[in-house]
Amino acid sequence: MFKGSTMFMQVTLLALDNLRANKVRSFLTMLGIVIGILSVIIIAAIVSGLNGAFEQQVANLGTNVVTVTRLPQFVNRRLTVEERQRKDLTREMVDEIRAQAKHASAVTGVIVINPFQFPNAVIRYKNQQTSGTLVLGVQADNLTVYNSTMRYGHFITEADDQHRTNVLVLGATVADRMFPLEDPSGKTVRFENDDFTVIGVMEKRGQFLGFDRDNFGYIPLGTMQKLHSEAHATLQISMSAKSPAEIPQLIDETTVILRRMRHDAFNKPESFGIGAANQFLDIYNNLTKGLYMTMVAISSIALMVGGIGVMNIMLVSVTERTREIGVRKAIGARMYDILQQFILEAVVLCALAGIFAILMGLGLSWMIDRFSPVPARVPFALMVVAFLISASVGLFFGIYPAARAAKLDPIEALRYE
Repeated sequence: MFKGSTMFMQVTLLALDNLRANKVRSFLTMLGIVIGILSVIIIAAIVSGLNGAFEQQVANLGTNVVTVTRLPQFVNRRLTVEERQRKDLTREMVDEIRAQAKHASAVTGVIVINPFQFPNAVIRYKNQQTSGTLVLGVQADNLTVYNSTMRYGHFITEADDQHRTNVLVLGATVADRMFPLEDPSGKTVRFENDDFTVIGVMEKRGQFLGFDRDNFGYIPLGTMQKLHSEAHATLQISMSAKSPAEIPQLIDETTVILRRMRHDAFNKPESFGIGAANQFLDIYNNLTKGLYMTMVAISSIALMVGGIGVMNIMLVSVTERTREIGVRKAIGARMYDILQQFILEAVVLCALAGIFAILMGLGLSWMIDRFSPVPARVPFALMVVAFLISASVGLFFGIYPAARAAKLDPIEALRYE
């Protein structure tokens, strides 16, 4: 065993000597492998970073959140006639779920006023006004459902909702723009054509992929329905399960409650959409997995080209070193020794290319993560796989040149000029 290890080290050192003797040629040969491995590392690092960031954002929103909507939540087709004609969700349904759903810790109705659909739905203070701000009509439990916290003041109360009071809670972006460095609680602002009293500011939640999660305003659900009776169709129900393990039970009992209230026939599908926040994560992971596999397939072309380059250079090396091979065979080298030497040279060449690509990938991933809005992380397992792939390319494409060298006739090889 010790003798075999010594032989392996000698052959490895010989392979490195041969690579050093042809530095430029070795570098150009490695380039194709470096490009292929580097492409895979960068793509995987970005996908891994995005997945981690998305999982964190879903966790911040609340991993226990279950949402009910009038229309299907995950659909990539045209809506059916039945879906377009569905009845709206109502406050009574929100109240019924809150009263009967044993696995729900909090339930809230939500109506979103999109500024692009309602251009007048902006918040104004003196000569300033919001831009692209989403205004939501919510209930008191919204704070609990989405695991949010307050920076200033307090959130909307049940009394605010029932009495339809004109009170407003600002997201951090809106508050910082209109009231920099001060608590706006008690200030009067204009929403559409009405005066609203600011009662609080949400804690900053940050951005995700360019989407500002703090550019929001919150008013009582009852007040929103008073101002926008036409917005009933956008009412959705959000609830949080008492624990992640209880999400399936919460979905089941909510489905039973709503099917009864909406008079859905037992042999027909439910006339609403229901899903958990973690389902968004599953869909997102499937999308990024498909993207990743596509990009890996494209990057493998570079590895194939690099591998062919390695085989070509190794064939040239065999031709150049024909006399050397003849001398080694004449003094007792076996076919296995010649085969091992040339295969190892190809493997070492590609393994060095893999190490170089990994180091470059780490540096570029750090730069992407540091200086761009796109997160990038290089998992340790990916580095190990990248190294093994690069070495495997050398092994696969080095077999033919090595076999050709091993089969050379020693007498003919010694005569070679």
